[in-house]
Amino acid sequence: MRAFLLFFFLLSSVPASFAEGRCDVHVPVQRAELGELSLVYQSVGAPRDPALLLVMGLGGQLIHWPDDVVEALCLQGFRVIRYDNRDVGLSRWNQLPASANLTIELLRYKLGLPVSAPYTLTDMANDGVRLMDALQIRQFHVLGVSMGGMIAQHIAAMAPQRVRSLTLVMSSSGAAGLPAPNPALVQLLARRGAPSREVAIEQQADLLAALGSPQVSDDRAVLRQQAAQAYDRAFNPDGVKRQIMAILAEPSRVELLNQLRVPTLVVHGTADPLLPVMHGVHLAAHIQGSQLRLIPGLAHRFQEPFKAPLLGAVLPYLQAHRQDVTHIAGL
Repeated sequence: MRAFLLFFFLLSSVPASFAEGRCDVHVPVQRAELGELSLVYQSVGAPRDPALLLVMGLGGQLIHWPDDVVEALCLQGFRVIRYDNRDVGLSRWNQLPASANLTIELLRYKLGLPVSAPYTLTDMANDGVRLMDALQIRQFHVLGVSMGGMIAQHIAAMAPQRVRSLTLVMSSSGAAGLPAPNPALVQLLARRGAPSREVAIEQQADLLAALGSPQVSDDRAVLRQQAAQAYDRAFNPDGVKRQIMAILAEPSRVELLNQLRVPTLVVHGTADPLLPVMHGVHLAAHIQGSQLRLIPGLAHRFQEPFKAPLLGAVLPYLQAHRQDVTHIAGL
């Protein structure tokens, strides 16, 4: 309740004209050409406001950041930048490998053998930094969810003087020995490619339902609508496989985390079926000075009843570390 009241107060304190003029979440997406990469992004908010880079998780597109969450972040005076990671959505990576066998790499992972991946999470973190370079943004805040949180950890490590604050939601350190995902969820993730649009949408709706909280009854029609929107915008199952391989190939980030000195907030749900709550606890324990916020009932999705407590945790932290970004031409 306190989180909801805080969220309501923060939003109600913003003039309507500010929201209408500066926080239009329907502004057109743009494309940044970065050599072998072509990243599609959307910038919401005033160019001179402190920048907040949103990094999405496995297979997620920029549309998977709920519009009302993006607007709420922008209303607090941030320039919110969300983008499609390489290999998903409308972004393109022009160095596709001749072959990449996820089944073989999964077997190697289970046997404790090194996993080969076409690219790494460090490469994906560098994509985000290069996007900030292209936008001539010197300093920025970073908020990553799930795999996006793993990428965000690398962004903070490779550019500590540029990252004003780091927020990690539903993420992990990747350390060995942490609780495994729900087995039923693993089976859904491991399903082979769908033969048709209809099957793909049903499979994605199944996955969304499994990632949700047991405290929330999902409307199947809404889940299908969300899955159809993502499918019709872009469908690249091979890209998702390559992202999975990048995760599997990543060693534990504990040593990297122990060296971070960026202000960090870790937010995790107590009902997360993919990365159980101890992933968040362990993550916070290895980042010096970090804060940990556990949200009862939150699973591994932005479900409606949990948006207020999520924003109630994130917005005050961002405001506490708010600083003007530095824009440098010709980076």
